Amino acid sequence: MNINAKVKLNNDVEMPVLGLGTWQTGSKDAENAVLWALQAGYRHIDTAAVYGNEAAVGNAIRKSSVQRKELFITTKLWNDDHDDPAKACSQSLKKLQLDYIDLYLMHWPVERMRNKTWKIMEDLYRQGKCRAIGVSNFTIKHLNELLMQAKIVPAVNQVEFNSYLYQKELLDFCRSQGIQLEAYSPLTRGKKLGDPKLVSIAKKYSKTSAQILIRWALQHGIIAIPKSKSQERIQENADVFDFSISREDMEILDVFNENLRLCWDPTDVL
Repeated sequence: MNINAKVKLNNDVEMPVLGLGTWQTGSKDAENAVLWALQAGYRHIDTAAVYGNEAAVGNAIRKSSVQRKELFITTKLWNDDHDDPAKACSQSLKKLQLDYIDLYLMHWPVERMRNKTWKIMEDLYRQGKCRAIGVSNFTIKHLNELLMQAKIVPAVNQVEFNSYLYQKELLDFCRSQGIQLEAYSPLTRGKKLGDPKLVSIAKKYSKTSAQILIRWALQHGIIAIPKSKSQERIQENADVFDFSISREDMEILDVFNENLRLCWDPTDVL
């Protein structure tokens, strides 16, 4: 496995296992971060309409020397746009300055809207506006409901996931349905990087706590999109392919779980 490693989604589209997240990254910072990430070898960039930085991501892509076919760009449909997902997709494409999106996600399982929206997303996929479609923040309950009426199984479910929020049941369910799990906030938004038991494992491998958390996710077959606005950290987060965590240490990391949610809690969404 290396920075160019990819997983094959359920429609045979290949998705890089490591990407750059851009949540809470303003336009100027986002443009710089994407450029630094592309220079460091990243080819997977994650943004969303609600982040307000799609145009900055698009500018960075155009300024880079990386060919479009080498890139994997994800963006997301925001909650306020379920009345016209096709229009929202077109607006995202315009801001990104792209002809297609590699992965278009429903950002949140909006009650009474999500199933109708999914049908429109299936149409966008058939039209070639997106190479793959998926969901974000969906629980097993939401996925089961969607799968009962979907013509196309979601390719990806992007959720908050790390060893302090080890959603093993959700991971196993997604695997059973051919849905790739993707982790946002894989670094616990920095909240647990100083945890002594994590630091102890990191020292054992001469790595940082962040690198251990990213590698843990990758070894579980999860796509990780750590976020950073620092060139040094962006490079550091990609330096996770020259070691492996032992089975014994993976098992230790697995029991760090505290059900620690630092973003949203979708479990209460009907």
